[in-house]
Amino acid sequence: MKLVDTHCHLDFGAYDEDRERVIQNAIDAGVTRIINPGTDFASSQRAINLAHQHDEIFAAVGVHPNSTVGWSPEVLSGIETLAANEKVVSIGEIGLDYYRDKSPKVTQHHAFETQLELAAKLELPIIIHNRDASEDVIAILREWIPTLPDSLTDRPGVLHSFSASWTIAEKALEMGFYLGFTGPVTFKKADDLRVIATRVPIDRILVETDGPFLTPHPYRGKRNQPAYVAYVADRIAALHLMDTETFAAQTTDNAERLFGLSV
Repeated sequence: MKLVDTHCHLDFGAYDEDRERVIQNAIDAGVTRIINPGTDFASSQRAINLAHQHDEIFAAVGVHPNSTVGWSPEVLSGIETLAANEKVVSIGEIGLDYYRDKSPKVTQHHAFETQLELAAKLELPIIIHNRDASEDVIAILREWIPTLPDSLTDRPGVLHSFSASWTIAEKALEMGFYLGFTGPVTFKKADDLRVIATRVPIDRILVETDGPFLTPHPYRGKRNQPAYVAYVADRIAALHLMDTETFAAQTTDNAERLFGLSV
């Protein structure tokens, strides 16, 4: 079975004591590639460093909405410099977060919009963080989509760890986005999310861990790791009445197509 964990923060301190073992666990579980998104400049740099130490790991660079308080042209310039690295496949994790309230909305919007402009300029897809901000995220993306070069029109990016409504899913899919699903799709009370996962075309689904967070059943409550993306794939495969291996191959193809990963 071949899987791609399209979102795991392997650079975070939660993995400092056993990072190499975690990566080997993933390989043993059939995870062939892992995308490590940055959350600020320092995290983006760490993601790149880690990617250069492991053929299986790729980086995304960007500033998470909760890290945008100090946003400036200099930060944007730094992200652009990092994005030139050969192991960078995306701009992210970027977006809006109205739940944590760690950065003013006006600052979040400015950082999101300027990083979207950067992604279009560099012809890189985006990884979107959206928490309690769905309508504004969609509105901003609708303004961005017409500015894209031909190379991104059918692969603008992914709404990571999707948790919004089917209405939002439809709007994102209509714009060409992929939807990423994480551990919550395996939770006992996540019936609404599973209904959405069932309705999304299988050629637009990505599987993620968002490690070290959102650990799937049966390990919920413990630290997440890329090997556990298999539990996410298994659950969604069942929803689509597919065997896990076939579904995993499809999501791997999806990840390769979106992020331009080599086979």
